[in-house]
Amino acid sequence: AGPRLLTDGDRKIQASLFVTCVADQFYPEVGEATVRVLRRLGVDLDFPSGQTCCGQPAFNSGFWRDAKPLAKRFLKQFRDKPYIVTPSGSCAAMVRVFYSELLHDDPVLLSEARTVGSKVYELSEFIVDVLGVTDLSSISNGTAASTVRKITYHEACHLRRELGAITQPRMLIRSLPTVELVEMEQAEGCCGFGGTFSVKYADISAAMLQDKIDHVRQTGADAVVACDSSCLMQISGGMEKQEVAAQSLHLAQLLDEATAPG
Repeated sequence: AGPRLLTDGDRKIQASLFVTCVADQFYPEVGEATVRVLRRLGVDLDFPSGQTCCGQPAFNSGFWRDAKPLAKRFLKQFRDKPYIVTPSGSCAAMVRVFYSELLHDDPVLLSEARTVGSKVYELSEFIVDVLGVTDLSSISNGTAASTVRKITYHEACHLRRELGAITQPRMLIRSLPTVELVEMEQAEGCCGFGGTFSVKYADISAAMLQDKIDHVRQTGADAVVACDSSCLMQISGGMEKQEVAAQSLHLAQLLDEATAPG
């Protein structure tokens, strides 16, 4: 069965969008696609305008003193929200998992971080685990007879390893009648980005990226889909240099494209 969309007689699920730095600065279309998809699913979505970075870049680089004020700001902006949705597994993991490390020495903030963190979901997690939607075919704008796009899926590291979100993105992709999901070899392998890792260890990063591009190419896919824009930045940059024809798409963009009216 397809998703049961909320009607005016239902009590809408309220959620807030945490858009992330990468989406805000480089891929605003991902944030926009996220909003459209969630609203089509009946979510009453708002956008706290005072939000900034969650502090992940500073935290990952060892600058915890600089990351703490950003974490505190995030908690202040989102503490009263019932759900927080973000189109990024790594940013969701930062709040849900790593704030407990960052704020371990402040019992009050640690308690708040755990409460707020429990309400943070990556997009595919929210759609499947909170909304209970695993099949989007009923609101897809195509049928099985339409032109089928051949898609391969890259698993972002934090999404898989920290959040354990392995099945949710695949459920949504497979439910689209105009999409054929072709699994690449070592889909779970890192693309080599890792934020500053790709700068500090450029040669290792490049080798990891080459493996990923080779695996994408072997599928013959029209597009590679992921749930983190930073991974797609890395992969698409490498594919463009090597003139690989496959497009790179965030999951939100794929879902938006497939469920757009008309």
